[in-house]
Amino acid sequence: MHIGVDDTLGLIHSIDTTAANVHDLVSAGNLLHGDEQRVFGDAGYLGIQKRDEHKDRQNVFWFVAKRPGSRKKLDARKLKAEKLKASARAKVEHPFRYIKQVFGYSKVRYRGLAKNSTRLNLLAAFTNLLIGEKYLLT
Repeated sequence: MHIGVDDTLGLIHSIDTTAANVHDLVSAGNLLHGDEQRVFGDAGYLGIQKRDEHKDRQNVFWFVAKRPGSRKKLDARKLKAEKLKASARAKVEHPFRYIKQVFGYSKVRYRGLAKNSTRLNLLAAFTNLLIGEKYLLT
């Protein structure tokens, strides 16, 4: 399950489910809606800005984390930049907490991608309701 999350509210705006042997970069185009100005990704998304399907995104700043081996060699200033990237990327992990711990969906339950995708879309919608509840005016 790959999700795109709004960086201000933390709501899921796009979801893509793939088999486990599909690389993260393959589904990255399905997670971007086109109006983003900043994209944060983990080290699995290194080189995303060089791919043909993303070359036309001129006004996007790509903040992709470095691999752990190369982070060890960084000076203090660049290490602080990596920590800022990590804190922004942490917004993506909060919906996974709801899906895995609140709804108890830590393993796929069905055989086949279609049934699992349907269930994950439903859980993503419920997650948005729970996350968005704190932003409601009462």
